[in-house]
Amino acid sequence: MRITRVYTRTGDQGKTGLVDGSRVSKANIRVDAYGDVDELNSLLGLVRVKIDDEELDGVLAIIQNDLFIVGSDLASPLSINVPRIEQIAIEKLETWADLYLENLPPLKEFVLPGGSEAGALAHLARTVARRAERRVVELSDAEELNPLTIAYLNRLSDLLFVLAREINRRKAVTENFANFSARNK
Repeated sequence: MRITRVYTRTGDQGKTGLVDGSRVSKANIRVDAYGDVDELNSLLGLVRVKIDDEELDGVLAIIQNDLFIVGSDLASPLSINVPRIEQIAIEKLETWADLYLENLPPLKEFVLPGGSEAGALAHLARTVARRAERRVVELSDAEELNPLTIAYLNRLSDLLFVLAREINRRKAVTENFANFSARNK
């Protein structure tokens, strides 16, 4: 299918179409869930613009493609035959998290999100991934869906935390840690 225009006018009354052809409110939890995944994908595009690191850019490009599959998965009832996120994608995230964690000093305190611009954006992406995960869990409470979407988003948020730290390490930016005693000063 070729997209010849970006507007359809079919959503002007607050409804959108799902892959099975059904129409639902744009406030539907399913739409909200894949909307959060779309937002995360866009944010990862911004991280890619800012990292200036070919290896990490490649990792994020793969993740962005996986997120299109997650979005398709979420936009489609299980009865519809569409690409679905699979266990191998989760294992890929775990492999990357383990690989990059080896480069990082162990944590004794909470890391304050920040550092370099790219690192801070990766921290922000982590929080959007967590929100998307919460929405997908909420959807799974109401409808049957591929349970691997929850696991994928959970593992992705873990990886994004590690990547934020790794980006900052590669940019030689010192991490800042939470100082609980500073709150009363």
